[in-house]
Amino acid sequence: MPRGPGPRLEVGVGSGRFAAALGLEVGLDPARAPLRLAAERAVAVVQGAGERLPFCDAAFGAVILVVTLCFADDPGALLGEARRVLAPSGRLVAAVVPLDSAWGRRYEAQGRAGHPFYQGARFLTLAEHRRMLTAAGFTVTGACSTLTQAPSDDPVEEDAQAGVAPGAGFVALQARPQPPAGWAGPPWLGKETSDARVRRAEYRGM
Repeated sequence: MPRGPGPRLEVGVGSGRFAAALGLEVGLDPARAPLRLAAERAVAVVQGAGERLPFCDAAFGAVILVVTLCFADDPGALLGEARRVLAPSGRLVAAVVPLDSAWGRRYEAQGRAGHPFYQGARFLTLAEHRRMLTAAGFTVTGACSTLTQAPSDDPVEEDAQAGVAPGAGFVALQARPQPPAGWAGPPWLGKETSDARVRRAEYRGM
């Protein structure tokens, strides 16, 4: 998994199933009960909301969202916070169930029918997710996907595919934070370039 300097954070960690499998160091969730399970899986847990992350700027090398945006009260604010706590060289991975897939349509229909888990979810198309990431200051750099089979209560395990497979019901988008407008690089870059020019001029004069 790509990352910048610093630990990796899963927002919406729940019981820590994915965090433990991926070796993520920190997990945040608003619900206390599942955090106890995540802690038992050796994840450092923090209770809180994704829209108000209780972490310093640029604290993490990666932020992971596994089917989290569809349950967020304000997914745009959550992505803004994810960008804030990412190191400049960090990476975001947002795993989503696209509404424009058979799996997304199935879960949305179950939510409308009052399913206790999906009734609070708001599924978006893959294009809507991409636009949301761009609006939050991210550039999508890659993707992988799985669940190309027809929806069922007992899906067969599939290997992940690079890119977005047609009709995939689970897509992980990788993105990097865009530099702020007008950003010309780290503060040392201009000085380094200037010094290099001086050294070249001195060399030519020898």
